Amino acid sequence: MRFDLTDKEWAVIEPLLPPTRQGGERADDRRVLSGIFFALRTGIPWDDLPERYGPHTTVYNRFNRWAKQGIWQAIFERLQARFPASVEMIDSTSIKAHRASAGAEKGGS
Repeated sequence: MRFDLTDKEWAVIEPLLPPTRQGGERADDRRVLSGIFFALRTGIPWDDLPERYGPHTTVYNRFNRWAKQGIWQAIFERLQARFPASVEMIDSTSIKAHRASAGAEKGGS
């Protein structure tokens, strides 16, 4: 599907994930990550996730738990170190905007 991880993307991300916790099977990481990325890219509510990503509670809980544990930050930092050219930021202070974009009247002086 459009937002699902490709084999190449998965090969890069999989080794960065935390180890499986003891005491049971964890839901398929690739499917859950694809669900997280789908929700973040489309902006839909978690409970509207398509069924192919599994239970929305699992997807949301994994996203939330990993955020609290700093895992997303660690993954970002490792990807940034490994692929520095792939990280680009836009600084809005360097982009000129028309004065109307700040609420000025059109056609005024």
